[in-house]
Amino acid sequence: MAVNPRHHFAFLSVRVALFLLLAIVLCAGAASSRAQNPTSAANPFYGSVTAQPVSSQPLRLSLDDAIRRGLGNNLGLKEAEEGEQTLDGEKSEALQEFLPTIWLTGDTGYYMHNLVALGFGPKTISEFSSLFPGGKVPAGLAEITRDDLTEGQIHFTQILFSGPVIQGWRAAGAAERAAHFNKMSARGEVVQQVAIAYLRAVADQSEVDNANALVAEAQVLVDHVHAAHLAGVVANLDELRARVQLEAQQQALIAAQNRQAKDLILLEREIGVDPAQQIALTDPAPFSDLAEQTPEEVRALALKSRQDYQNLQNQAVEFKAVHAVYRSQRLPTLSFNSYYGTSTVNGVGTHGDFSAIGTLNIPLFREARLRGDEDASKALLDANGAELADLRNHIDEQVRSALLDVGASKQLVDVARSNVGLATRALSDETDRVNAGVDDNLPLVTAQATLATAQTNLVESLYQYNVSKLLLARAAGVLEQQYRVYLGR
Repeated sequence: MAVNPRHHFAFLSVRVALFLLLAIVLCAGAASSRAQNPTSAANPFYGSVTAQPVSSQPLRLSLDDAIRRGLGNNLGLKEAEEGEQTLDGEKSEALQEFLPTIWLTGDTGYYMHNLVALGFGPKTISEFSSLFPGGKVPAGLAEITRDDLTEGQIHFTQILFSGPVIQGWRAAGAAERAAHFNKMSARGEVVQQVAIAYLRAVADQSEVDNANALVAEAQVLVDHVHAAHLAGVVANLDELRARVQLEAQQQALIAAQNRQAKDLILLEREIGVDPAQQIALTDPAPFSDLAEQTPEEVRALALKSRQDYQNLQNQAVEFKAVHAVYRSQRLPTLSFNSYYGTSTVNGVGTHGDFSAIGTLNIPLFREARLRGDEDASKALLDANGAELADLRNHIDEQVRSALLDVGASKQLVDVARSNVGLATRALSDETDRVNAGVDDNLPLVTAQATLATAQTNLVESLYQYNVSKLLLARAAGVLEQQYRVYLGR
């Protein structure tokens, strides 16, 4: 049976529209997934597929291990990979439009025919009497006939020329490349999210260690002041101050331990580790100065390396091809359809039959529909061009902001380190004065609180400095390849 070419190319136009809609949905999904929200329902990069059961032994986890697990199990990345696979399948379907389609059919059956219903009544049959032996219609000719029919056919169809098919293939290739860069951008997002979560947990561990040390120091002070109070050397007020300071440090320790536990659960959710699994972080907080870079250097690197920018560039190619699809619907299309088969009736003889049909379809007038499709696709192409121009400016803004953050956070680290040193010396001097009986313990408690604040500020400033370097690497589009370099590991 020959294929109606008008139906076929109408189907192609529908497929092109659906294909374009799918690509837009995937890209919109990727954009929405970048929203910062700590729930996997709104941001899939905060979720993952659990890769292994809970073990009784703590899982030793380095930063590299965490990133490797995130790239293997993170939910946001898996969704991007599935989107790429979907568009790869669409490209294979578009490829089939260039290739011949061949299929076999066969059937057998028992049939009954009413000759009168088919228009072969007695009068019509008598007109063919000369074809019967003796020139007469047999007297017992039945108007109801029965036969067994067995037949087999091989069919062949191919599009020889079609503008929409050619441009659709180009659009499919561009959409597949855009999906690839969307996946690579998702990999960068995973590296960023996992690295920041890991560094946050490392900072929490530093906070816990500092809080433990301050609790131990406060406990020593309480014991010392209590003994001095029993000996009648110091007043009861000094012991009360020491105990208040001890309990304040204990509260800080509890809060730090709770933050660490919650941040570890978030890290586990991002990398596919069961939240019930105990993990031990093996990498300390990294610190190293970053080589000085100019905004122009980082911007040039970003325009070559940013996957989201390459994604939009390939979307531009895709939209141009889709626009060409609609414009090429004005061109003639040429297709070829044929089949060859054999038929056997009532088991007597086998008869071959075939058809070979070349179809030329020339659109004469459907200009309103064609212009509507063309204008709609042109609007999408123009919108994509505006997005590209905006993204170039946005990249410049991100690069400059990231460089400013790196410089400022580095200065904050230097100040925080100096402050910790000064607070440590102040606490040591005040401890000596209290032990010598020169001061009561009020300045000592104040010095302890000052040191606790300075240590907390140092931990936070180190964390912010490392995060700012990661964000700079992400703005440059080289985070996955160079996060170790930027962190100085």
